[in-house]
Amino acid sequence: MKMIKSFCVIAAITLMISGCGTSKSNSAPVNSYIPTLEVSAVVNGDAATLQLITDLKLSKEHYDQQRLQGEGHVHVSLDKGEKIVVTDKQKVLEHLSKGPHEVKVSLHNNDHTPYDVSKTISFEVK
Repeated sequence: MKMIKSFCVIAAITLMISGCGTSKSNSAPVNSYIPTLEVSAVVNGDAATLQLITDLKLSKEHYDQQRLQGEGHVHVSLDKGEKIVVTDKQKVLEHLSKGPHEVKVSLHNNDHTPYDVSKTISFEVK
């Protein structure tokens, strides 16, 4: 009888230590939405108009706020320079120097976390 009692105590302690077999995870849910992105540039004189085609809802209202799946904004970087935040599907880059230019466009959530979707295009101002 004493042996059964000892076994029950050991089993109870083991269950308490193991948390009854449950596992908790603090990891954030994986972003299952992956937006599409196409970028083109039309050069006119010393300006280039970027056309963005995406199914991401570009939001001025929720910019810099809580993440909402399927909504966000665009970061544009000209010639590896400072990022420009864009919330429209068109952006005019003005007063460009003559020669080749490179633009990187990336999609971001309202809270600035990336969607890991980007395109880089090149064009020339003549």
